[in-house]
Amino acid sequence: MLDTGLMDISIEIIPAAATRPLRQRLLRPHQRAEELVYVGDDDPDSLHLGARAPTGELVGIVTVSRTPPPNSDNDTAWRMRAMATIEPMRGRGIGRALARASIGYVAARGGRLIWCTARIPAAKFYEQLGFERRGDVFEVKRIGPHCFMERRVQPEESAWWDDVVEPADP
Repeated sequence: MLDTGLMDISIEIIPAAATRPLRQRLLRPHQRAEELVYVGDDDPDSLHLGARAPTGELVGIVTVSRTPPPNSDNDTAWRMRAMATIEPMRGRGIGRALARASIGYVAARGGRLIWCTARIPAAKFYEQLGFERRGDVFEVKRIGPHCFMERRVQPEESAWWDDVVEPADP
């Protein structure tokens, strides 16, 4: 559990489909939730995490998949995408906890690089997590300016995966 000072939030493994309503609401309101199936979502080693409030509400999400950066064949690289936290919960460490758990997952699977395309207003958040900007700012149609960011992953960061709640067996 993540103690945010106001409530306990659990970081949980969730199905890809559970991420889509927040993807739509927070990241791509011009698209329908069912359109937000990303390449790699259903790959067996892809991970979808949710930050869940004690009420059961999903308040944050992130997805990571084994995907090399553009113009690379790095088989130890993973992509972080669709990171979002609902407005009233921002600034409480939820995004940081989701990112750290994702990095821990990548480290535990031998990943040595994690990358993302960050919206410019979020770039500082990623920099605080050790990501570095690479290349020029580019425009994503109907979403806005982004930058490519990457971060080296250290094997010992696999410990960041330890507090994630595994799904219960049905």
